[in-house]
Amino acid sequence: MMLPIIGVLIGIAIGLLFPVSMPVEYGKFMAVALLASLDSVFGGLRSALEEKFDNAVFISGFFVNALLAVVLVFVGDRLGIDLYYVASLAFGLRIFQNLAIIRRFFLKK
Repeated sequence: MMLPIIGVLIGIAIGLLFPVSMPVEYGKFMAVALLASLDSVFGGLRSALEEKFDNAVFISGFFVNALLAVVLVFVGDRLGIDLYYVASLAFGLRIFQNLAIIRRFFLKK
């Protein structure tokens, strides 16, 4: 459990030391990629608590979900459809479902 915490702290330190600005046009893409990545992280925490965690599934899901979300938003942007909202809603719901399951797991302990 210490490895994810250390990774988050290193990520925050890098973000503070080397601030990178993104063009506004990429805001939707980054937001959806971040939501997809958070969904994978909370899904990984859930599976770890259920003792079903598989590192290969987690890593592949992390990157494939983020990439698929960005592609979905890109295609929607090219078609003139705001699929950004659909992806945000879907990943947001999955994050809340995973958090609810994690919360129930700790309440039962």
